[in-house]
Amino acid sequence: MSDGTSGQYRAGETALLAVVKEAEPLVGRWRRRFDSAASAGVPAHVTVLVPFLDIDRVDAAVTDDLRALIGEHGPFTVRFDECRRFPDVLYLAPTPDQPFRALTQAVAARWPEAPPYGGQFTDIIPHLTVAHGQQAHVYDEVEAVLTTRLPLTAHVASISLFASDGDRWHQCAEFPLIG
Repeated sequence: MSDGTSGQYRAGETALLAVVKEAEPLVGRWRRRFDSAASAGVPAHVTVLVPFLDIDRVDAAVTDDLRALIGEHGPFTVRFDECRRFPDVLYLAPTPDQPFRALTQAVAARWPEAPPYGGQFTDIIPHLTVAHGQQAHVYDEVEAVLTTRLPLTAHVASISLFASDGDRWHQCAEFPLIG
């Protein structure tokens, strides 16, 4: 999700996301205020792979491969017990994070031309972004409120393919975790 600002996404960019519907009541209002991806149509999620292939490369064969590859992984339950931070991001940390890591590794191994986050990071840390690009006192305020409402438990049963039209993100497909 290119640079994180609505209207700045690259048309045709895609992402594979584990949508976490259970998190919306907890983080939705914060994400709408402090995470531009939310206003661009991206629901609360943990990223599996971004950027994935350009949408014009996602044909029936790629879709079939995604369905098979993702389907090899089973559904799982995850807890978000705490907030953590990257230098410019406040996020909820999933436990366990290994199922997300395994999905990322599997997709990236199948499509090495689409490394996670464009190859920017050597260690991929699964996370659910709540806010980014804010001053520390904003993160402190949001974290103080969220901490009183954690833990959050969610069931991850599918991975969704989202595509950007340059302004908004739209869900294109959903692949069940079957195991």
